[in-house]
Amino acid sequence: MAFASAPVSPHDVHMRTLKTSEAAALLNVSPNTLRAWERRFGYPKPQRSAGQHRQYTHGEVAALRDALGQGLSISSAVSRAREALSTDTHTLVGALAGFELDRADSAMESALALRSVERAVEEVLLPSLEELGERVGTDSAPWAFAARWADGWLRRAQRLAPPPVRRHAILVGDATPNELDPDALAVRALELFCGRSGVRVMALPVAGVSGLADVVAALSPDAVVIAGSHLPADDVALWAYRVRATAGPLPMTLFRGSRQSAPVRTTGTRTLSRTPFAAHRQVLALIDDRQRPPVRDVAPPAGPEAGRERREAQA
Repeated sequence: MAFASAPVSPHDVHMRTLKTSEAAALLNVSPNTLRAWERRFGYPKPQRSAGQHRQYTHGEVAALRDALGQGLSISSAVSRAREALSTDTHTLVGALAGFELDRADSAMESALALRSVERAVEEVLLPSLEELGERVGTDSAPWAFAARWADGWLRRAQRLAPPPVRRHAILVGDATPNELDPDALAVRALELFCGRSGVRVMALPVAGVSGLADVVAALSPDAVVIAGSHLPADDVALWAYRVRATAGPLPMTLFRGSRQSAPVRTTGTRTLSRTPFAAHRQVLALIDDRQRPPVRDVAPPAGPEAGRERREAQA
């Protein structure tokens, strides 16, 4: 069993993407057929570029091409391709169950060769940890081993994320007890996704309020996420009050928390999706809506011009 491994960069493996025309050519079908498969089967599942153009992962398209090359129907080929991609999850679960860090790192390298960082985390890392937790229990030593590895992997990915390119910041109030809490990994994933979207992210423990105003004033957040449900409602409400007392009426959201632990006296609190990727998109949408200037009503014309328009409308 391997109990040590060198740090592996989550970006060491380059993920090749294809335009719609390139993916269709690789599969020897028309772009319309490719889009029809996407709508019907949800596979291959493209990402979207900054200009909202489809970008297919080469690994997914290649897996489908290989399955079709075996003479399978499209539905069977999609199932075979998905099975091939699910191997990464099985490998990671086995590696962590066997305490093999090198093998766990390699499983994530393989996942990144076929997926974006976001999809590798949501489709491989988090489901693997969830499956392992169900097997061994989240109060066991094997779970602690796996959770600490996953926490370290996500933190390395955060450090290697591109620098912020947007003038926005998100403050995360971490209400999880430590990295062994099952929700803590989802919180780290949420921080990673927000950071990779180009905004500044800072996570602070909800349990600490001393000096909070200074940190909030320096960060100047555009939105707040209270993540986790470990702490009592009064502690969460006090933390939220201190943040808003400094930063003003910011959008306040809940991620993987319960309404009982939420700052219920704070109006406008929104519950986010439990999946980190969907939650980070919701937070960014809140920020964009807040930054968008209000639509001004155009006053109707007055005087003789108004009378002329009314006569023309009645004609």
